Amino acid sequence: MNYATLHKAVSGNAAAFRSRTKLQPAGGEGDKVFPPTYAGAVYAKEERQIEGKKVPCVLLDSVQAQANRLEEALQRAFDVGTLKNIPVLNVDFTGLGLLDEIGRVSSLEAPHRIADAILRDSLHNGQPFRKSELGKSLDQASLQNATPLYKLCPTALVFGLWDSTGPKGGLGAKFQRALVSEIIGVNAEIGVKTSSRIDPLAIFRDAGPIFRTNPELLEKDPSLAAWTTDVGQSLKDAAGRPIAFARNKDKKDVPITDLVKFPDQAKPSIINHGNVTPDVVRNEDKSIAGGGATLDYAEQTLVLSLPALRKLRFPVEGKTTPERDAAARTVLAALALTAATLAAESGFDLRSRCLLWPTDVMKWELLETPGQPPATFTLTAQDAIKMLEQAVAAAEKLGLVWQKEPVKLTPSPNLVALLKRSQDIAAKTPADATAE
Repeated sequence: MNYATLHKAVSGNAAAFRSRTKLQPAGGEGDKVFPPTYAGAVYAKEERQIEGKKVPCVLLDSVQAQANRLEEALQRAFDVGTLKNIPVLNVDFTGLGLLDEIGRVSSLEAPHRIADAILRDSLHNGQPFRKSELGKSLDQASLQNATPLYKLCPTALVFGLWDSTGPKGGLGAKFQRALVSEIIGVNAEIGVKTSSRIDPLAIFRDAGPIFRTNPELLEKDPSLAAWTTDVGQSLKDAAGRPIAFARNKDKKDVPITDLVKFPDQAKPSIINHGNVTPDVVRNEDKSIAGGGATLDYAEQTLVLSLPALRKLRFPVEGKTTPERDAAARTVLAALALTAATLAAESGFDLRSRCLLWPTDVMKWELLETPGQPPATFTLTAQDAIKMLEQAVAAAEKLGLVWQKEPVKLTPSPNLVALLKRSQDIAAKTPADATAE
Protein backbone atom coordinates (compact mmCIF):
# COMPACT_ATOMS: atom_id res chain seq x y z
CA MET A 1 0.00 0.00 0.00
CA ASN A 2 1.21 3.53 -0.73
CA TYR A 3 -0.02 7.11 -0.54
CA ALA A 4 -1.48 7.13 -4.05
CA THR A 5 -3.52 3.98 -3.35
CA LEU A 6 -4.77 5.37 -0.06
CA HIS A 7 -5.72 8.78 -1.46
CA LYS A 8 -7.57 7.17 -4.37
CA ALA A 9 -9.53 4.90 -2.03
CA VAL A 10 -10.46 7.74 0.34
CA SER A 11 -11.40 10.09 -2.50
CA GLY A 12 -13.45 7.53 -4.37
CA ASN A 13 -16.35 5.29 -3.38
CA ALA A 14 -14.52 2.52 -1.54
CA ALA A 15 -16.27 1.37 1.63
CA ALA A 16 -13.48 0.28 3.95
CA PHE A 17 -10.07 -1.12 4.63
CA ARG A 18 -10.29 -4.24 6.76
CA SER A 19 -7.85 -6.64 8.33
CA ARG A 20 -8.64 -10.03 9.88
CA THR A 21 -5.78 -11.70 11.70
CA LYS A 22 -5.95 -15.13 13.32
CA LEU A 23 -3.99 -15.59 16.52
CA GLN A 24 -3.07 -18.47 18.80
CA PRO A 25 -1.90 -18.47 22.43
CA ALA A 26 1.84 -17.97 22.67
CA GLY A 27 1.95 -21.30 24.50
CA GLY A 28 0.53 -23.04 21.45
CA GLU A 29 -2.85 -24.37 20.34
CA GLY A 30 -5.00 -25.44 23.28
CA ASP A 31 -3.13 -23.35 25.85
CA LYS A 32 -5.40 -21.46 28.22
CA VAL A 33 -5.85 -17.69 27.86
CA PHE A 34 -7.58 -15.33 30.26
CA PRO A 35 -10.28 -12.96 28.97
CA PRO A 36 -11.04 -9.67 30.75
CA THR A 37 -13.52 -9.94 33.63
CA TYR A 38 -16.45 -7.59 34.02
CA ALA A 39 -18.75 -6.68 36.92
CA GLY A 40 -19.57 -9.80 38.90
CA ALA A 41 -16.28 -11.44 37.83
CA VAL A 42 -17.83 -12.70 34.59
CA TYR A 43 -16.52 -13.01 31.05
CA ALA A 44 -18.26 -11.47 28.03
CA LYS A 45 -19.51 -14.67 26.38
CA GLU A 46 -21.90 -14.92 23.46
CA GLU A 47 -22.75 -17.04 20.46
CA ARG A 48 -21.72 -15.63 17.09
CA GLN A 49 -22.66 -16.70 13.59
CA ILE A 50 -19.51 -18.03 11.90
CA GLU A 51 -19.78 -19.77 8.53
CA GLY A 52 -23.50 -20.26 9.07
CA LYS A 53 -23.20 -21.87 12.50
CA LYS A 54 -23.65 -20.57 16.04
CA VAL A 55 -20.27 -20.72 17.74
CA PRO A 56 -19.57 -19.94 21.43
CA CYS A 57 -17.16 -17.02 21.61
CA VAL A 58 -15.61 -14.93 24.34
CA LEU A 59 -14.41 -11.33 24.13
CA LEU A 60 -10.64 -11.06 24.58
CA ASP A 61 -10.26 -7.33 23.91
CA SER A 62 -13.12 -4.89 23.46
CA VAL A 63 -13.42 -2.09 20.92
CA GLN A 64 -12.66 0.43 23.65
CA ALA A 65 -9.63 -1.48 24.92
CA GLN A 66 -8.30 -1.89 21.39
CA ALA A 67 -8.66 1.85 20.73
CA ASN A 68 -6.59 2.53 23.84
CA ARG A 69 -3.91 0.07 22.74
CA LEU A 70 -3.69 1.62 19.27
CA GLU A 71 -3.34 5.10 20.76
CA GLU A 72 -0.71 3.80 23.19
CA ALA A 73 1.21 2.46 20.20
CA LEU A 74 1.19 5.95 18.67
CA GLN A 75 2.37 7.40 21.98
CA ARG A 76 5.26 4.93 22.27
CA ALA A 77 6.38 5.64 18.71
CA PHE A 78 6.16 9.37 19.41
CA ASP A 79 8.14 9.04 22.65
CA VAL A 80 11.03 7.19 21.00
CA GLY A 81 11.04 9.48 17.96
CA THR A 82 9.89 6.90 15.41
CA LEU A 83 6.79 9.00 14.82
CA LYS A 84 7.30 12.75 14.68
CA ASN A 85 5.32 15.95 14.44
CA ILE A 86 1.86 14.69 15.38
CA PRO A 87 -0.47 16.76 17.57
CA VAL A 88 -0.17 15.86 21.27
CA LEU A 89 -1.32 17.72 24.38
CA ASN A 90 0.49 16.85 27.61
CA VAL A 91 -0.65 17.50 31.18
CA ASP A 92 2.46 17.58 33.38
CA PHE A 93 1.97 16.26 36.94
CA THR A 94 5.65 16.21 37.92
CA GLY A 95 6.97 18.11 40.92
CA LEU A 96 3.61 18.42 42.69
CA GLY A 97 4.53 16.46 45.83
CA LEU A 98 2.20 13.57 45.06
CA LEU A 99 2.44 10.30 46.99
CA ASP A 100 2.36 8.41 43.70
CA GLU A 101 4.07 10.24 40.87
CA ILE A 102 1.96 10.25 37.71
CA GLY A 103 4.25 12.13 35.37
CA ARG A 104 2.60 12.98 32.07
CA VAL A 105 -0.90 12.32 30.81
CA SER A 106 -1.30 13.05 27.12
CA SER A 107 -4.27 13.36 24.78
CA LEU A 108 -3.21 9.96 23.42
CA GLU A 109 -3.51 8.45 26.91
CA ALA A 110 -6.56 10.24 28.37
CA PRO A 111 -9.67 8.02 28.05
CA HIS A 112 -11.77 10.69 26.31
CA ARG A 113 -8.90 12.16 24.32
CA ILE A 114 -8.96 15.95 24.07
CA ALA A 115 -12.43 16.08 25.65
CA ASP A 116 -11.24 14.31 28.81
CA ALA A 117 -11.83 15.96 32.19
CA ILE A 118 -8.09 15.78 32.91
CA LEU A 119 -7.41 18.22 30.07
CA ARG A 120 -10.52 20.27 30.80
CA ASP A 121 -9.36 20.79 34.39
CA SER A 122 -5.84 21.85 33.38
CA LEU A 123 -4.39 25.21 32.42
CA HIS A 124 -2.83 26.54 29.23
CA ASN A 125 -0.79 29.69 29.71
CA GLY A 126 -2.49 30.20 33.09
CA GLN A 127 -6.04 29.90 31.74
CA PRO A 128 -8.45 26.95 32.01
CA PHE A 129 -7.77 24.95 28.87
CA ARG A 130 -11.27 25.21 27.43
CA LYS A 131 -11.19 29.00 27.96
CA SER A 132 -7.79 29.44 26.32
CA GLU A 133 -7.46 30.32 22.64
CA LEU A 134 -6.61 26.72 21.79
CA GLY A 135 -9.42 25.29 23.87
CA LYS A 136 -12.09 27.69 22.64
CA SER A 137 -11.49 26.56 19.08
CA LEU A 138 -12.91 23.15 20.04
CA ASP A 139 -16.29 24.76 20.78
CA GLN A 140 -16.75 25.20 17.03
CA ALA A 141 -15.91 21.61 16.10
CA SER A 142 -18.55 19.70 14.15
CA LEU A 143 -18.86 17.39 11.18
CA GLN A 144 -18.95 20.49 8.99
CA ASN A 145 -15.91 21.96 10.76
CA ALA A 146 -13.53 19.22 11.86
CA THR A 147 -10.53 21.50 11.38
CA PRO A 148 -10.04 22.34 15.12
CA LEU A 149 -9.77 18.65 16.00
CA TYR A 150 -7.58 17.93 12.98
CA LYS A 151 -5.14 20.58 14.20
CA LEU A 152 -5.08 19.59 17.89
CA CYS A 153 -6.24 15.98 18.25
CA PRO A 154 -6.78 14.11 14.97
CA THR A 155 -7.03 10.78 16.81
CA ALA A 156 -10.41 12.01 18.08
CA LEU A 157 -11.62 11.89 14.47
CA VAL A 158 -10.22 8.36 14.07
CA PHE A 159 -11.28 6.74 17.34
CA GLY A 160 -14.35 8.85 18.10
CA LEU A 161 -15.21 11.65 20.50
CA TRP A 162 -18.13 13.06 22.43
CA ASP A 163 -17.39 16.50 23.85
CA SER A 164 -19.80 16.00 26.75
CA THR A 165 -17.52 17.64 29.34
CA GLY A 166 -17.17 20.88 27.36
CA PRO A 167 -19.22 24.09 27.57
CA LYS A 168 -22.14 22.55 25.66
CA GLY A 169 -22.44 19.52 27.93
CA GLY A 170 -24.50 16.73 26.36
CA LEU A 171 -24.95 18.86 23.24
CA GLY A 172 -21.22 18.82 22.60
CA ALA A 173 -19.94 17.61 19.25
CA LYS A 174 -20.00 13.87 18.54
CA PHE A 175 -17.76 12.02 16.12
CA GLN A 176 -18.20 8.32 15.44
CA ARG A 177 -15.35 5.84 15.44
CA ALA A 178 -13.86 5.53 11.99
CA LEU A 179 -11.49 2.73 13.05
CA VAL A 180 -12.92 -0.20 14.98
CA SER A 181 -10.88 -3.14 16.27
CA GLU A 182 -11.88 -6.13 18.38
CA ILE A 183 -10.34 -9.46 19.40
CA ILE A 184 -12.49 -12.50 20.18
CA GLY A 185 -11.84 -16.12 21.08
CA VAL A 186 -13.67 -18.53 18.77
CA ASN A 187 -15.27 -21.78 19.96
CA ALA A 188 -14.35 -20.92 23.54
CA GLU A 189 -14.50 -23.45 26.36
CA ILE A 190 -14.43 -21.73 29.75
CA GLY A 191 -12.17 -23.34 32.32
CA VAL A 192 -12.19 -23.37 36.12
CA LYS A 193 -10.23 -21.17 38.49
CA THR A 194 -8.24 -22.64 41.32
CA SER A 195 -6.60 -21.10 44.36
CA SER A 196 -3.86 -22.20 46.73
CA ARG A 197 -1.01 -20.74 48.74
CA ILE A 198 1.59 -22.34 50.96
CA ASP A 199 2.68 -20.08 53.80
CA PRO A 200 6.38 -20.62 54.64
CA LEU A 201 5.55 -19.53 58.21
CA ALA A 202 2.78 -22.16 58.42
CA ILE A 203 0.49 -19.81 60.35
CA PHE A 204 -2.74 -21.58 61.32
CA ARG A 205 -6.16 -20.04 60.71
CA ASP A 206 -6.96 -20.44 64.43
CA ALA A 207 -4.03 -18.19 65.36
CA GLY A 208 -6.46 -15.24 65.21
CA PRO A 209 -8.63 -13.37 65.71
CA ILE A 210 -6.90 -10.38 64.20
CA PHE A 211 -7.85 -7.00 65.66
CA ARG A 212 -7.27 -3.44 64.52
CA THR A 213 -4.50 -1.74 66.46
CA ASN A 214 -5.47 1.33 68.49
CA PRO A 215 -4.36 4.36 66.38
CA GLU A 216 -3.10 6.12 69.51
CA LEU A 217 -0.67 3.27 70.11
CA LEU A 218 0.45 3.39 66.48
CA GLU A 219 1.38 7.06 66.89
CA LYS A 220 3.39 6.33 70.03
CA ASP A 221 5.13 3.23 68.71
CA PRO A 222 5.82 3.16 64.93
CA SER A 223 7.08 -0.42 65.21
CA LEU A 224 3.54 -1.69 65.76
CA ALA A 225 1.55 -3.06 62.83
CA ALA A 226 -1.96 -1.90 61.90
CA TRP A 227 -3.19 -5.26 63.20
CA THR A 228 -2.72 -7.11 66.47
CA THR A 229 -3.72 -10.33 68.24
CA ASP A 230 -3.49 -8.57 71.60
CA VAL A 231 -6.90 -7.46 72.83
CA GLY A 232 -5.18 -4.92 75.05
CA GLN A 233 -3.69 -3.19 71.98
CA SER A 234 -6.89 -3.33 69.93
CA LEU A 235 -9.17 -0.51 68.90
CA LYS A 236 -12.44 -0.63 70.86
CA ASP A 237 -15.97 0.30 69.94
CA ALA A 238 -18.25 2.48 72.09
CA ALA A 239 -19.15 -0.54 74.22
CA GLY A 240 -15.50 -1.36 74.85
CA ARG A 241 -15.45 -4.40 72.53
CA PRO A 242 -12.36 -5.02 70.39
CA ILE A 243 -12.81 -4.30 66.70
CA ALA A 244 -11.69 -7.11 64.43
CA PHE A 245 -10.10 -6.93 61.02
CA ALA A 246 -12.91 -8.18 58.80
CA ARG A 247 -14.48 -7.76 55.40
CA ASN A 248 -18.05 -7.65 54.20
CA LYS A 249 -19.40 -9.67 51.26
CA ASP A 250 -17.94 -7.14 48.82
CA LYS A 251 -14.49 -7.63 50.39
CA LYS A 252 -14.49 -4.08 51.69
CA ASP A 253 -12.94 -3.41 55.10
CA VAL A 254 -15.57 -3.12 57.83
CA PRO A 255 -15.11 -3.22 61.61
CA ILE A 256 -16.92 -6.27 63.01
CA THR A 257 -17.16 -6.61 66.77
CA ASP A 258 -19.38 -9.70 66.97
CA LEU A 259 -17.25 -12.63 65.84
CA VAL A 260 -19.93 -15.06 66.98
CA LYS A 261 -22.12 -13.89 64.10
CA PHE A 262 -19.14 -13.73 61.73
CA PRO A 263 -16.99 -16.76 62.59
CA ASP A 264 -15.13 -16.80 59.27
CA GLN A 265 -13.84 -13.25 59.69
CA ALA A 266 -10.70 -11.90 61.36
CA LYS A 267 -8.59 -14.90 60.37
CA PRO A 268 -4.87 -14.45 59.61
CA SER A 269 -5.72 -14.65 55.90
CA ILE A 270 -7.37 -11.24 56.22
CA ILE A 271 -3.86 -9.80 56.58
CA ASN A 272 -2.40 -12.18 53.98
CA HIS A 273 -0.91 -14.75 56.37
CA GLY A 274 -1.61 -18.48 56.43
CA ASN A 275 -2.19 -21.19 53.86
CA VAL A 276 -4.88 -21.15 51.22
CA THR A 277 -6.21 -24.68 50.83
CA PRO A 278 -6.11 -25.81 47.18
CA ASP A 279 -9.65 -25.53 45.89
CA VAL A 280 -11.80 -24.57 42.95
CA VAL A 281 -12.83 -20.91 43.26
CA ARG A 282 -16.57 -20.27 43.43
CA ASN A 283 -18.68 -17.16 43.05
CA GLU A 284 -20.95 -15.87 45.80
CA ASP A 285 -23.84 -17.91 44.38
CA LYS A 286 -21.62 -21.03 44.76
CA SER A 287 -21.22 -21.40 40.99
CA ILE A 288 -17.73 -22.21 39.75
CA ALA A 289 -15.78 -19.09 38.81
CA GLY A 290 -14.43 -18.81 35.29
CA GLY A 291 -10.73 -19.59 35.07
CA GLY A 292 -9.60 -18.72 31.60
CA ALA A 293 -10.59 -20.32 28.31
CA THR A 294 -9.32 -22.60 25.60
CA LEU A 295 -10.10 -21.70 21.99
CA ASP A 296 -9.94 -22.97 18.46
CA TYR A 297 -8.28 -19.65 17.70
CA ALA A 298 -8.50 -15.93 18.44
CA GLU A 299 -9.17 -13.34 15.76
CA GLN A 300 -8.60 -9.62 15.51
CA THR A 301 -10.96 -7.74 13.18
CA LEU A 302 -10.03 -4.20 12.13
CA VAL A 303 -12.33 -2.05 9.99
CA LEU A 304 -11.56 1.48 8.82
CA SER A 305 -14.78 3.10 7.57
CA LEU A 306 -14.10 5.46 4.68
CA PRO A 307 -17.70 6.79 4.57
CA ALA A 308 -17.22 7.88 8.20
CA LEU A 309 -14.24 9.97 7.11
CA ARG A 310 -16.16 11.41 4.15
CA LYS A 311 -18.68 12.94 6.54
CA LEU A 312 -15.98 15.33 7.76
CA ARG A 313 -15.32 18.79 6.31
CA PHE A 314 -12.16 20.83 6.87
CA PRO A 315 -12.72 24.54 6.22
CA VAL A 316 -9.86 27.05 6.41
CA GLU A 317 -10.92 30.65 6.99
CA GLY A 318 -14.51 29.57 6.56
CA LYS A 319 -14.09 27.94 3.15
CA THR A 320 -13.96 24.28 2.18
CA THR A 321 -12.68 22.68 -0.99
CA PRO A 322 -13.07 19.08 -2.17
CA GLU A 323 -9.30 18.79 -2.58
CA ARG A 324 -8.56 19.90 0.99
CA ASP A 325 -11.27 17.67 2.43
CA ALA A 326 -9.88 14.66 0.56
CA ALA A 327 -6.34 15.48 1.70
CA ALA A 328 -7.37 15.72 5.36
CA ARG A 329 -9.35 12.48 5.20
CA THR A 330 -6.32 10.77 3.68
CA VAL A 331 -4.23 11.98 6.63
CA LEU A 332 -6.75 10.49 9.06
CA ALA A 333 -6.81 7.18 7.16
CA ALA A 334 -3.01 7.06 7.20
CA LEU A 335 -3.00 7.85 10.92
CA ALA A 336 -5.45 4.99 11.55
CA LEU A 337 -3.36 2.50 9.55
CA THR A 338 -0.21 3.69 11.30
CA ALA A 339 -1.76 3.10 14.73
CA ALA A 340 -2.94 -0.37 13.72
CA THR A 341 0.39 -1.48 12.26
CA LEU A 342 2.40 -0.06 15.17
CA ALA A 343 0.18 -1.89 17.65
CA ALA A 344 0.40 -5.14 15.70
CA GLU A 345 4.18 -5.00 15.48
CA SER A 346 4.42 -4.35 19.24
CA GLY A 347 2.61 -7.64 19.88
CA PHE A 348 -0.62 -8.93 21.40
CA ASP A 349 0.15 -9.16 25.11
CA LEU A 350 -3.35 -8.26 26.27
CA ARG A 351 -2.99 -9.03 29.99
CA SER A 352 -1.53 -11.61 32.36
CA ARG A 353 -1.84 -15.04 30.71
CA CYS A 354 -3.26 -13.65 27.49
CA LEU A 355 -0.30 -13.39 25.12
CA LEU A 356 -1.34 -14.13 21.54
CA TRP A 357 0.76 -14.80 18.45
CA PRO A 358 -0.37 -14.12 14.85
CA THR A 359 -0.45 -17.15 12.57
CA ASP A 360 0.24 -14.98 9.50
CA VAL A 361 1.44 -11.49 8.56
CA MET A 362 -1.06 -8.66 8.88
CA LYS A 363 -2.94 -8.06 5.62
CA TRP A 364 -5.37 -5.35 4.56
CA GLU A 365 -8.25 -5.69 2.13
CA LEU A 366 -9.84 -2.77 0.29
CA LEU A 367 -13.60 -3.12 -0.12
CA GLU A 368 -14.01 -1.10 -3.28
CA THR A 369 -16.32 -2.74 -5.83
CA PRO A 370 -19.32 -4.85 -4.74
CA GLY A 371 -19.22 -8.35 -6.19
CA GLN A 372 -15.49 -8.14 -6.89
CA PRO A 373 -12.74 -9.71 -4.76
CA PRO A 374 -11.10 -7.08 -2.55
CA ALA A 375 -7.60 -5.90 -3.35
CA THR A 376 -5.10 -7.13 -0.75
CA PHE A 377 -2.19 -5.16 0.67
CA THR A 378 0.55 -5.60 3.23
CA LEU A 379 1.83 -2.66 5.25
CA THR A 380 4.65 -2.32 7.74
CA ALA A 381 4.71 0.31 10.45
CA GLN A 382 7.69 1.96 8.77
CA ASP A 383 5.83 2.25 5.47
CA ALA A 384 2.69 3.45 7.24
CA ILE A 385 4.61 6.25 8.95
CA LYS A 386 6.14 7.27 5.60
CA MET A 387 2.66 7.30 4.06
CA LEU A 388 1.38 9.45 6.94
CA GLU A 389 4.20 11.95 6.47
CA GLN A 390 3.38 12.22 2.76
CA ALA A 391 -0.30 12.74 3.53
CA VAL A 392 0.44 15.47 6.09
CA ALA A 393 2.72 17.26 3.62
CA ALA A 394 0.03 17.12 0.90
CA ALA A 395 -2.56 18.59 3.28
CA GLU A 396 -0.17 21.40 4.26
CA LYS A 397 0.17 22.43 0.63
CA LEU A 398 -3.60 22.97 0.63
CA GLY A 399 -3.48 25.18 3.73
CA LEU A 400 -4.32 22.60 6.41
CA VAL A 401 -1.55 22.55 9.03
CA TRP A 402 -1.76 20.72 12.33
CA GLN A 403 0.01 21.34 15.65
CA LYS A 404 3.50 19.86 15.36
CA GLU A 405 4.95 20.79 18.75
CA PRO A 406 3.49 19.21 21.91
CA VAL A 407 1.18 21.53 23.81
CA LYS A 408 2.02 21.67 27.51
CA LEU A 409 -0.77 21.96 30.07
CA THR A 410 -0.50 22.17 33.86
CA PRO A 411 -3.10 20.71 36.24
CA SER A 412 -5.26 23.31 37.94
CA PRO A 413 -4.94 23.77 41.74
CA ASN A 414 -8.36 22.20 42.22
CA LEU A 415 -7.37 19.12 40.23
CA VAL A 416 -4.13 18.79 42.21
CA ALA A 417 -6.02 19.10 45.51
CA LEU A 418 -8.52 16.42 44.43
CA LEU A 419 -5.70 14.11 43.33
CA LYS A 420 -3.76 14.54 46.59
CA ARG A 421 -6.87 13.87 48.65
CA SER A 422 -7.59 10.73 46.62
CA GLN A 423 -4.03 9.46 47.07
CA ASP A 424 -4.16 10.13 50.82
CA ILE A 425 -7.34 8.06 51.09
CA ALA A 426 -5.83 5.28 48.98
CA ALA A 427 -2.73 5.19 51.18
CA LYS A 428 -4.89 4.68 54.28
CA THR A 429 -7.11 2.02 52.69
CA PRO A 430 -5.87 -1.56 53.13
CA ALA A 431 -5.64 -3.57 49.95
CA ASP A 432 -7.91 -6.60 49.59
CA ALA A 433 -6.51 -9.65 51.33
CA THR A 434 -6.21 -12.96 49.56
CA ALA A 435 -9.45 -14.85 50.09
CA GLU A 436 -9.52 -18.32 51.58
